[in-house]
Amino acid sequence: MRLGLALTSFCSIVCISPAQATEGGGGAYPNGIETLASATIPPPGTYLIGYTNFYDADRLNDGAGDSLVPDFDIDAASQSLRFVHVTRTKILGATWAMHAIATGATLDVHAAGAHQSKTGLADLVVDPLILSWTKGPYQLTTGLDVIVPIGTYRAGDLANIGRNYWTFEPIVAVSRFDPAGGLEASAKMMVDFNTRNTATDHKSGTEFHADLALGYNFNPIAIAATGYVYKQLGDDTQNGAKVGTDGYRGSAFAVGPMVRYQLGQVPVFAQWQHEFHTENRPQGDKFWLRANVRF
Repeated sequence: MRLGLALTSFCSIVCISPAQATEGGGGAYPNGIETLASATIPPPGTYLIGYTNFYDADRLNDGAGDSLVPDFDIDAASQSLRFVHVTRTKILGATWAMHAIATGATLDVHAAGAHQSKTGLADLVVDPLILSWTKGPYQLTTGLDVIVPIGTYRAGDLANIGRNYWTFEPIVAVSRFDPAGGLEASAKMMVDFNTRNTATDHKSGTEFHADLALGYNFNPIAIAATGYVYKQLGDDTQNGAKVGTDGYRGSAFAVGPMVRYQLGQVPVFAQWQHEFHTENRPQGDKFWLRANVRF
């Protein structure tokens, strides 16, 4: 159980988050994807983890949290494949792992009478140096995800799956997880440093976000409350000048239920999250499904 559960939960991922933060109201990291045991990694080996995400939003909010754009609607679906290799090498007492994530997505956007649909690749995520320490039921994991701008993008389009800029995302995750069952808790904290979009001369501000989870493992079923907080720390700029009066700084809060079922060696997660408040971002609902395979 520890093997399968760690596989699915150990995540520094980007599936696709086509409606979150900064330029165009979108961002690199799919907030809320992490649940229980987010700092736990599996034993040495090579793994493939699959993530399915659906997102629907019917409003784009301004800096006060009020609906800004009439007739706004986003429907997005994505499928991500995450390749993880956990080595037998120890660095400073930590297990060394690495990963890469590839994503395909479909995005449908309506806004103020305009409409566009697009299907294509999202940006690639790589991290060659993930370090994880374990002591009893507690885990600590660090990494630096690099988001490589290979996704489908064209300046001026209403629906863009790629971001067309690099993002460097240091990560710290902590968890309490015992495969025998009981109380579980996790927090994964990240800061995103974004480069400039050369097609628009827009630079998205630095972002802080954290995925949070608290639940109980009854074996083979676990239930939890999961969610995320998001706060943009720096202003968006374009042509070197601050965007708007508030720098288009975004913020958000979301929470919802999660259930995990241990199907043999494969843990299956299903979760729903509702965004209760957002600023300078879309506001909607997310649904996630996750599972994994070991090579």
